Amino acid sequence: MESAFQVDLRGVVDLLSRHLYSSPRVYVRELLQNAVDAITARTGDDPAAPARITLELGDGVLRVHDSGIGLTEQEVHTLLATIGRSSKRDELGFSRHEFLGQFGIGLLSGFLVADEIEVETRSAKGGPTVLWTGMADGRYRVAPAPAERAEPGTTVTLKPRQDASEWVTEQAVRELAALYGSLLPFEVTVAGTPVSGEGPPWLAAHPTPDARRTALMEYGRQSFGFTPFDVVDLSVPEAGLTGVAFILPSPANPTVRSAHRVYLKRMLLAENTEGLLPEWAFFARCVVDAGELRPTASREALYDDDLLEHTRTVLGARLREWLVALAETDPARLRGFLRLHHLGVKALALHDDDMLRLVDRWLEFETSDGPMTLAQFRLRHPHGRYTAGVDEFRQLSSVAGAQGVGLINAGYVYDSEILQRLPRIDPEIRVDRLDPAELATQLGPVDPGTELSVRAFLAAAARALEPLGCEVVLRDFDPASLPALYLTSRAAQHQEELREAREGSDELWADVLGAMEQVVPAARPRLVLNHRNPLVRRVAALPDASLAGTAVEALYGMALLHGHHPLRAADTAALNRSFLGLLDWAVLGKE
Repeated sequence: MESAFQVDLRGVVDLLSRHLYSSPRVYVRELLQNAVDAITARTGDDPAAPARITLELGDGVLRVHDSGIGLTEQEVHTLLATIGRSSKRDELGFSRHEFLGQFGIGLLSGFLVADEIEVETRSAKGGPTVLWTGMADGRYRVAPAPAERAEPGTTVTLKPRQDASEWVTEQAVRELAALYGSLLPFEVTVAGTPVSGEGPPWLAAHPTPDARRTALMEYGRQSFGFTPFDVVDLSVPEAGLTGVAFILPSPANPTVRSAHRVYLKRMLLAENTEGLLPEWAFFARCVVDAGELRPTASREALYDDDLLEHTRTVLGARLREWLVALAETDPARLRGFLRLHHLGVKALALHDDDMLRLVDRWLEFETSDGPMTLAQFRLRHPHGRYTAGVDEFRQLSSVAGAQGVGLINAGYVYDSEILQRLPRIDPEIRVDRLDPAELATQLGPVDPGTELSVRAFLAAAARALEPLGCEVVLRDFDPASLPALYLTSRAAQHQEELREAREGSDELWADVLGAMEQVVPAARPRLVLNHRNPLVRRVAALPDASLAGTAVEALYGMALLHGHHPLRAADTAALNRSFLGLLDWAVLGKE
């Protein structure tokens, strides 16, 4: 036996209000949408037909009049009384792109603020005026209207519930109608006051380009609350999209998704639509009108399909073209933009060679010679190096600079990846990562006589650091203010990480990690003492080997802290021991 589904209208209304629509205020948008589609249908058959929507308030009710195509009595029974049935689909059930609505549920939004909806309509095809009354409990009735309408069209009447009266005040209705319908191409009035404008501001005629730019900058300020850094025109013919992108005048958080104002066929979809631009373009906010993009059923977001993906790609390319043009026509302004939004440009440079060239030429990086672009850095240091950590750069930059080794700080997001991609734009470019152990070969040795005189000191220092797995070497290098430098190779760091992981693992994994640890023996870390430093020279001249060993432990701990290296338990113990030992020697010396 077959039976038809039954629909609990109260349950459907609850579903719409609590889960589909974000707020009861969308009822104004849905009523405007239905009126717009009715006018579109009528003017499609009769271009000379009037096109107007009037919202009136009085006697505690809201009436929305339109001069659209209207409905016959049969269409009233077929369309208004069937949830999900829409006249805006063709014979095969596909949506007709000239209409805003597609889902046949817009009129139900009236139940978000009222328990009863009246629809008085007269069809342009002929026939009497019909009155349809729908109740929130699922009942409806159809009857001849008390009086014939003078012309085709429809009037929707809502009497708000007490708990929803705030949404049907004159001020609220005027603000909502202006919000959703300000760009509509025909007259929309609320209580006699026009709320529709002259269409999209970016399509308006202006006497000069400067006047147009000034008007758009003001529009951006009114729309988003900031004065834009710049305005970029947008166009995607395949999506029927036109609009503008406003560049933020201050740094943006790349983890926060950009929200854009999107209109569909001149009707506002939402003020905070996501996914219109690529993720890297978080520095722009857009206002666009599209004719072919599809909304979701709630009409508060865009349906993510192939057309939206194509639109996103084209808009990203347009912003990229703007950046390239800015580099060619206004380098000073480009530098100002990069200071604000370098993260977005870096993200784009990871997969776009033109943006990589722009970053190479214009974006400043932190180097051992001060801030400069990568192109400038390579002119000074054809075989420069980079560090992948900020702490490592801070530890080594002064030493590397004093030895003539150019160093780039690539410890910030995307920097290392950008340096690794540079050969894509020029195969001759080579900027390798610095191995800290490699820097030891750049430090000048002490003269043989000096090294012979401090042989006993170096032996005492080696005994003090042997339990810590660190070698001691004496070098003569700048800056003289740095007494000691802790250098460890990446291989040694890797072995240390394996060792720590093995100590914290169970027996099985400890054996596996132990085998990996022994595959390639790594050079031990080095504590490089700077003989050019006065303190090191005094320590090296100490006659007491025990005191010299304690002093070297202190220098070892200081070098670890200076380089922001992680402290093991043995390192912490050595630092504490040296501090207490030196304090003890100082007290004894006073006595």
